[in-house]
Amino acid sequence: MITPVTNQPAASAAPVAGRGMDQLGQGDFLRLLTVQMQQQDPMDPVDNKEMLAQMAQFSSLAGVAETNSMLERISDKLDQLIVSTETAHDLRNGEN
Repeated sequence: MITPVTNQPAASAAPVAGRGMDQLGQGDFLRLLTVQMQQQDPMDPVDNKEMLAQMAQFSSLAGVAETNSMLERISDKLDQLIVSTETAHDLRNGEN
C-alpha cells in the first residue's frame, strides 16, 4: 500500500522558539534534511547533486564556524599574554 504524500508540515519540523537563523546547528540541519527526505515526492525525489551540494555547504559552514571559534580563543590568549607582559615590564621598571 502506498501512502499519499501531503504538504502538511511534520511535527518534528516545528520552529524552536527564541533561536534565530544564525544559531542553527548541525542537529537542526539533520532534522531539516530528514524532514525534507520524508516529505519529498517518491515519483520525483530530490536530485543527488542538490543533496550533496547542501551537505557540502553545511560542512563548509561548520568549518568556518570552527575556524572563527579557534581564532577567538587565540585572540583571547594573545590579549592575556600582552597584559601579563606589560605587567612584568612594569614590575621590572618599578612602576605600579
